[in-house]
Amino acid sequence: MFMGEYRHNVDEKGRMIIPAKFREELGQSFVVTRGLDKCLFVYPYEEWTKLEEQLKTLPFTKKDARAFTRFFFSGASECELDKQGRVNLAAPLRQYAQIEKECVVIGVSNRVEVWSQSMWEHYVGESEESLAEISENLTDFDL
Repeated sequence: MFMGEYRHNVDEKGRMIIPAKFREELGQSFVVTRGLDKCLFVYPYEEWTKLEEQLKTLPFTKKDARAFTRFFFSGASECELDKQGRVNLAAPLRQYAQIEKECVVIGVSNRVEVWSQSMWEHYVGESEESLAEISENLTDFDL
């Protein structure tokens, strides 16, 4: 399980340190793709395979299913850690998530998310204002 929040920088070559606590569970290679809310999703191969199987069950005759599947898979990139525990984030992924230098790496259960620091701070600010309402909407899930 991934959890926690870490702040890192992306260097001029697009490399970012993966927090040490995440490296073992991610493994030497993993998948990075465009996520929702303008961040990047990082999946260990085992979780990526589960997600792939779920997405295969979506009916390709539905426009929304095709759009979501295209979005998710076309942005996906296989990545590997270098000897310093860094990953090279592809330029299109960095552009999508608006990551230039400062970023925030968070653990979200079965995946890691990478956010530009400014987008993360904006998201947290907006979410904190509506957290009570959000939690009320989740009561059907017995949280």
